[in-house]
Amino acid sequence: MILPLRAFLALFFAILLVFQFLSFPGQFAHMAQVDPQSAHLRWPLTLLAGFLILCVQVVVVATWKLLTLVRRDRIFTKASLVWVDAIAWAIFAGWLVLVGIATAVVLNADDPGVPMVLFLLSTGVGVLVLVVVVLRALLRQAVELRSDLEAVI
Repeated sequence: MILPLRAFLALFFAILLVFQFLSFPGQFAHMAQVDPQSAHLRWPLTLLAGFLILCVQVVVVATWKLLTLVRRDRIFTKASLVWVDAIAWAIFAGWLVLVGIATAVVLNADDPGVPMVLFLLSTGVGVLVLVVVVLRALLRQAVELRSDLEAVI
């Protein structure tokens, strides 16, 4: 099960790189050429998209590292908590940026469609952060129980 997941993670990471360095920068450059009134948004949007993709990349790398720990039967160690923390912080950072974007869009919107989609995304990512925090607490408990059990044995 670990090998297919790693294959998909590698593919996903490669696709993220294409979006981060080719697709979004090209799209925003094209937007600036087609609509000169929006040209001032080119670099802020490029940086925001790049940062959000970076957050996802951190999650992918940390997941890869956790899979390595699973394969080595070391998932219930303190080393795994570092990678789960990285996942939680990356998702939280992405959520903060998404909430900032949603706020800016809501303040300037004349149609409720996009703000509602951003509200849905913000709420969904917020729930994801909280789920990861709960799972981290469970992992921490499992690590403590395993170390207690190893001390007894």
